[in-house]
Amino acid sequence: MSIKIPNSALESPSDIAEKPQLNRYQIQWLAPMALLAPSGIWLLLLLLLPTLIIFELSLVTNIRPGDIVNPNGFQNYIRILEPLYLRVIFNSLFLAINTTIICLILGFPVAYWIAQIAPKRWRNLLLLGFVLPLWTSSLLRSYAWITILRPTGLLNSLLTSVGLPALELLNRSPAVLIGMSYSLLPYMVLVLYASLEKLDKQLLEAAADLGANPRQTFLRVTVPQVLPGIAAGSLLVFIIALGDFIDPELLGGASSMTAARLVYNQFLGATQNWGFGSALSMTLILFVSIAIALVIKFGEVKPKK
Repeated sequence: MSIKIPNSALESPSDIAEKPQLNRYQIQWLAPMALLAPSGIWLLLLLLLPTLIIFELSLVTNIRPGDIVNPNGFQNYIRILEPLYLRVIFNSLFLAINTTIICLILGFPVAYWIAQIAPKRWRNLLLLGFVLPLWTSSLLRSYAWITILRPTGLLNSLLTSVGLPALELLNRSPAVLIGMSYSLLPYMVLVLYASLEKLDKQLLEAAADLGANPRQTFLRVTVPQVLPGIAAGSLLVFIIALGDFIDPELLGGASSMTAARLVYNQFLGATQNWGFGSALSMTLILFVSIAIALVIKFGEVKPKK
């Protein structure tokens, strides 16, 4: 006759003590995973998988809607190196970089005034004034600038009324820069305001007591404190400007071809070359990723030892 011995009788005290710790460890590990699961699934389905699909399409030459996807090389990426398409990419970078510089030059004084000089009771209202343009359609804002910048528009009417020559801005790069800077300036102001609001005024007073002039105080005290905000705002504006489609399309005309417009033509235009359009899209993603990596590496202010 065999006697069954319960498993609990064969377990050592140390094994019994480890069981609650293992369960507690599993709970501690599963809790954050459960919190991250919704956003992780969202990013997986709407960001990672579409990017992988675009990368696969970029390896197929002359693919059209309905064709079988059969990756066969990097010919589409080699085609981007042709002078015609390199000029388009350089034009996109030129517009994005200059838009970022313009927004930084115009936005920093405004954000500084709101954060440090304006009365506190008016700060939220002033910020709301900069956010209000974002409540309207970007298409409507572009058409408004067309009305202002066209040869018979408001700007040229004012210039000719005071005896100044009319300006030909529409369907040129300056018009694109004006429209993009106007659209993206609120983003720069909001990000800079968040950094300038935390500015340590005691350091500014200490710099003045030590004999620093306003220029030295600005470069050596103010800028280092808000450098992460400058980097974040510049990155945000650069990324949006690099992929902007509406302003170059409506304000730039045929003379201001950008990478975003070229991607649109490859997918929805007459050419219908999804492979080359996907390669252009991956190139834009690469530029944005490099910008993010540079900001992560050099944008953080490290305290001096």
